[in-house]
Amino acid sequence: METIIDNQQVRTAKKLKKMFGHIDYRNPPELCPVRDVLALASDKWSILIILYLGYFPVLRFNKLKKYVYGISNKVLSERLKMLETDGYLVRKMYPEVPIRVEYSLSDFGKKYVEKLIQLTEWMQLNSPKVLQNKEKFQIK
Repeated sequence: METIIDNQQVRTAKKLKKMFGHIDYRNPPELCPVRDVLALASDKWSILIILYLGYFPVLRFNKLKKYVYGISNKVLSERLKMLETDGYLVRKMYPEVPIRVEYSLSDFGKKYVEKLIQLTEWMQLNSPKVLQNKEKFQIK
């Protein structure tokens, strides 16, 4: 008799086979969705930027810097440019003095936030287990 966990494992195995089963590792594909498409959007700074833009519909650079604690101006600027280039966010510039620039999520970015929320909920639920596992491996 199969359990719910068994069914989940079978579904997961099928999805992974569909994702990676066709790849010839001697001649890897030029585009790898996991590595190339999500590389930027899955680093810690980009995730925080995207999540804050999911919470606050529109933010300016200085507000983002305030919320994404610890990020430098240079890194924030780089991440915003790359996230815009990849289509996760929209940059709107107003012809004012001084120039006002606002950032918001694109429709693509909003869909990504939905997935990030699922992942962050899972991480919050499982962080005690991760911390407990880390403790096991600490050298005393």
